[in-house]
Amino acid sequence: MMREVQLPDERNKDILININGTLYPRDEAKVSVFDSVVQGGDAVWEGLRIYNGKVFMLEEHLDRLVASAKAMAFAEIPTKEEVKAEVFKTLNANKMYDEAHIRLTLTRGKKVTSGMSPHFNQYGPTLIVLAEWKKPVYDNEGIDLITSSIRRNSPQCVDSKIHHNNLINNILAKIEANLAGVADAVMLDVDGFVSETNATNIFFINGENVKTPFADSCLPGITRSNVIKLCDKNNIPIKEKRISIAEMYIADQVFVTGTMGEITPVLKIDGRQIGSGKKGDLTKKIEKLYLQMTKDDGIVIPKY
Repeated sequence: MMREVQLPDERNKDILININGTLYPRDEAKVSVFDSVVQGGDAVWEGLRIYNGKVFMLEEHLDRLVASAKAMAFAEIPTKEEVKAEVFKTLNANKMYDEAHIRLTLTRGKKVTSGMSPHFNQYGPTLIVLAEWKKPVYDNEGIDLITSSIRRNSPQCVDSKIHHNNLINNILAKIEANLAGVADAVMLDVDGFVSETNATNIFFINGENVKTPFADSCLPGITRSNVIKLCDKNNIPIKEKRISIAEMYIADQVFVTGTMGEITPVLKIDGRQIGSGKKGDLTKKIEKLYLQMTKDDGIVIPKY
């Protein structure tokens, strides 16, 4: 018997999903049980957003996808042009030119038998282009956070520069946030300093000064990078530094960044009100600069 489910956006009911160049209806899009992503989360991924007929930061995301695959020693990595062609094919098939998000996944591919060793991978990698109708996922007026008991990986464990699919610690942190009734959870590094949230990078403002944790134990996010560039370009003082929990609580403004949620103010952390408890003026300014960037930049989707 089919289970009744509620999709976050009913427009996604009939989407087409691209697996290794073939488009499948949503319910028929599947990978093998022998695929590396099923066997061990052995895959890399990117999240991309579509604005007004363009793919925002497409080249940057493809650079990171290929770099992550090289760091993981994948064989037969598709070229950026090959991946780009599949992205455009999927967007055109679904007629998605705005308000859409792409989950782009490259797995090590199907194995000849179950097991961890890449020696079993003889079919080449699996490329999945999952495009969905999706607006920014957070409340633009602000969200609350808690601090998770789950620590973010250090470079001694898994290098955060690899954008991989093994997200168990992030999921465990998200479960803690769900149980606490807040949007997400701040994750600390192994030394107890703020790293990021389970899904986003994080920024703090005191006075007119912006700061964000070093990208040692957190993903060097592309939205994070854009915020740093925008601050530098617009004479907004910004620096990367270690940030303690106490510094987090006494910030005047806090916001998080990511492709899924863009720029989102944080109003409370662990029950403590941040600043005025409302979106601050400098957060608004940075958000405005970022939204303008999403209008100006991007690779035009060729329609066919």
